[in-house]
Amino acid sequence: MPLPLGPHLDRPNAVTSSSLKARRPAANGPTHALAHGLAALLGFCSSLVPTAQVAAAVPYPQRPVTVVVPASPGGGTDAVARVMAEALSRALGQPFVVQNQPGANGLLGNAWVARAQPDGYRLLFTYGATLMVNPLLYRHPGYDPLRDFEPVAQIGRGGTLLLVSTRLPVHTLDEFVRYARRRPNQLSYCSWGQGSGGHLAMASLLQDARLDLVHVPYKSSAACVNDLLGGQVGAAFADATLALVPVREGRLRALAVSAEERLPALPQVPTMNESGHPFTAYSWMGLFAPAGTPAAIVKQLNSVLNRCLQQPAVRQRLAALQLTELPTLTPAQFKATLEQDMVEWARVVHKLGLQPE
Repeated sequence: MPLPLGPHLDRPNAVTSSSLKARRPAANGPTHALAHGLAALLGFCSSLVPTAQVAAAVPYPQRPVTVVVPASPGGGTDAVARVMAEALSRALGQPFVVQNQPGANGLLGNAWVARAQPDGYRLLFTYGATLMVNPLLYRHPGYDPLRDFEPVAQIGRGGTLLLVSTRLPVHTLDEFVRYARRRPNQLSYCSWGQGSGGHLAMASLLQDARLDLVHVPYKSSAACVNDLLGGQVGAAFADATLALVPVREGRLRALAVSAEERLPALPQVPTMNESGHPFTAYSWMGLFAPAGTPAAIVKQLNSVLNRCLQQPAVRQRLAALQLTELPTLTPAQFKATLEQDMVEWARVVHKLGLQPE
C-alpha cells in the first residue's frame, strides 16, 4: 500500500516521475529542484510511520524479552511464569527472561509494564486479583487494568485453599468457625498483601461467618505460608502450588477449596460450598503487553502460548504446580474474562465496605 503523501500531492497537475523523465530537465533547473524536494518529502513522510507499525513489520522477537512478575521469587505466580518463559524461549528462539518486581501488592511491577514501550519486549505475567483489585483499593494505582494493557493469554484457572496451622485444634471449616467465634481478635491470618486475593477471600468468609481475626499482610505468598507453617499466624487462603507438599506431609491443614470442584491432587478437601459456607473464587494467571503493542505480536504470542499449553511436558510441569485447568483463550476472550472479573471484584470490595486509599 503506497504511503499517503498528503492532499497537496494528490492534485491532478501534480508532477509525476514519468513526466520528469520525459522532460529530461537540466541538472540545475526548477524541475530538478522539485524532484529533489519530492524525494526529501518522501523521506520525511516515511519517518512519520509509527514505531509500532515498523515493529510489526519486523520479525519478532529480535532480542531478549523481559517478563515482569510483580511478586517475589518462590511463589506460585513466579513458578508458573518461569515455566511459560522457558516454553516461549524454546518456541521463538530468543530468551524470555523473568524479572521479579515485587512491592505494594503488585502495583510497582504492573505500573512499570503499563508505562513501557509497546514493542513486545517488556511483558507482564501476573495473578488475576493482583491486577484487577488494586485500582479498586487505591486512588492512584498507576495503571488501569482494562485500558493500559493488551491481554495476551490466560494461563490456568483454579481455586485457592483455606489453610490453618496444625497448632489449631480444628479439622473442618465448621470447627474453625466455632473456634474463632469464641476467640474474637485473638487469632490472626496472613495474606500476600492488603487487597490481595487471599485477603479479600478471607475477609469475605469472616464477614459471612461473623468472625473477627487480625489480618497480617506479607510481601509474598511464600512468606505468608512460611509463617503459617511456623505457627506465627493461624490461617490463610493460599494457592495449592505452595501448600500441596506441606498439606500432604501433615505440616499444614487444608479445610476447604474456593473452587466449585475439589482439587484432583487433594480430593479429600471439600469445597467451601460443600462445607456449608457458600463462596466461590477462582484465580488465574496471564500474560499482558502494554497497550498499543502491535496486534501481530499479541496474536503471535497468544498462538505460541496456547500451543505450549498443549505440550505434554509443559502440562506435566504445570500439573506439578497444581495448575490443571488450562483454558486456551484468544486475546478477545481473555479480555472478556477481565471485564467480568472487574465487575465481580468490585462487588466484593463494595460488600466488604473497603474504600480507596
